[in-house]
Amino acid sequence: MTGSEKFSANMKSPGARRGKARPFLKGRQVDTDALQEIQDLLGDTPRQRDLLIEFLHLIQDRFGCLSHRHMAALAHEMRLPMAEVFETATFYAHWDVVGDDDPALPDITVRVCDSLTCELLGGVRLLEELRLSLGDSVRIVPGPCMGRCEGAPVACVGHNYMKHATVDSVSGAVMNGTVEEPSVASTGFDDYVAKGGYNTLKECLGGDKSLDDVLSTLDDSGLRGLGGAGFPTSRKWQFVRQEPKPRLMAVNADEGEPGTFKDRHYLETDPHRFLEGMLIAAWAVEAEDIYIYLRDEYPAAHKLLTGELDRIRTEGLADGVTIHLRRGAGAYICGEESAMLESIEGKRGLPRHKPPFPSQVGLFGRPTLINNVETLYWVRDILERGSEWYASQGLNGSKGPRSFSVSGRVKDPGVKFAPAGITVRELIDVYCGGMADGHLFKAFLPGGASGGILPASLANVPLDFGTLEEHGGLIGSAAVVILSQADSVRASALNLMRFFEDESCGQCTPCRVGTEKAVKLMQQPDWDTGLLEELSQCMVDASICGLGQAAPNPLRHVLKFFPEEVT
Repeated sequence: MTGSEKFSANMKSPGARRGKARPFLKGRQVDTDALQEIQDLLGDTPRQRDLLIEFLHLIQDRFGCLSHRHMAALAHEMRLPMAEVFETATFYAHWDVVGDDDPALPDITVRVCDSLTCELLGGVRLLEELRLSLGDSVRIVPGPCMGRCEGAPVACVGHNYMKHATVDSVSGAVMNGTVEEPSVASTGFDDYVAKGGYNTLKECLGGDKSLDDVLSTLDDSGLRGLGGAGFPTSRKWQFVRQEPKPRLMAVNADEGEPGTFKDRHYLETDPHRFLEGMLIAAWAVEAEDIYIYLRDEYPAAHKLLTGELDRIRTEGLADGVTIHLRRGAGAYICGEESAMLESIEGKRGLPRHKPPFPSQVGLFGRPTLINNVETLYWVRDILERGSEWYASQGLNGSKGPRSFSVSGRVKDPGVKFAPAGITVRELIDVYCGGMADGHLFKAFLPGGASGGILPASLANVPLDFGTLEEHGGLIGSAAVVILSQADSVRASALNLMRFFEDESCGQCTPCRVGTEKAVKLMQQPDWDTGLLEELSQCMVDASICGLGQAAPNPLRHVLKFFPEEVT
């Protein structure tokens, strides 16, 4: 046998060498009908790797689930390994992955929010009553914070959200098809321009405002990142400008912190003020592309932004920069900036190790400016009215106004526009109409789940960056949840730890195992305080990102401030 003949023989399948032909091809085969459905669904859209999550959304929206046959067809169409598509599809909470032999899902899925505020105001009872009322014909499952805490309890029928949900209102929505989210009083493009909108952007683009003046004004104002980290805005812009071109920009509109809904408020009521600030920031760092990463829980904001972005493109205000609107898919971890970048790239939202920082190596490996919605919302006003106008609005040594998302046991919850440095006592009494009838102030979360649970005895501590750390708390995104004598702080901490357990990306052991172990220990009648403290310290010291590092805060505060509830 010649060498070529030996090579040809070796290349044959084992079955062929034994004289048998393999009866089937290896691996999952692509269903031709499913492939045609995917091709029709995607149309002429480029099969870019970073659009994987957008394509999975299209499949979920069209077919109500992500079947294995459709995912195999999508992998084939995008020239990706099936494993990459599957691991991404199963990472995010808003997709329903269905195997070939799995029973079909009900046509309608109802999700009931199980975040802390909704639990306080009847979410658990609503979930149980809906299961009894609607039976097996409707899929009823709990869901994490839906960003509407002022209207707790909240439910989602299909992809439509309902505030102050009841058994009757949800059942009616199920019986009648779907319920549309209430219309929002948005300031449209024409109204915004009539009041001087986009003049500041035009001054920047035209050279009437210099970059140095813009950066100096923002620096003097004291504007900081209002998504939770509090990093000085002007300094972040300068860090990105120091890096070589091409540069990109990413907007974090994925406010998944339980109790937070301020960005949704601004997006739905005055989106162009945010968009102008975004375009000024892109001009400052000379970003070629902008990616807006929006919570999937905000369909009304998505629809609104889609239309308003088309308008500013038509008006020529976005010339020289390409704006991309991307949907999240239900993953709290993607609020962490590097996890958000991974998700925009079409991957699982796993936080990156730092350094390098996103300002150096960010989206697609390029220097990337990352700001959140509220931070950009204030840029235009600061540049028009001056740094002193913004800085002078704070109290107790703080600078600027702040948007507090207030929920829980108050008469008038909602987004409260108040000075930074205000105390929670003033926030309740002056801006929220006081405590709800029959409730006495007991404790509060100053910054959502990550900020911990502080006692009413600290009600006169200013709410701002750097003021709560000595007590173990964080202002974060200013999501303030008020608890009363009717609430168990211990049970509240367990609710928050369950949230962290469910939302952990699983990448690092301290967070993945630590949150699960903490939940089990916190469910015991008597807490093993020594073991819980040791576990908390391990999570703080060794977790990769802020989720695992902040997860023990509520637990530690129960041990420190509410020891009577431990046993």
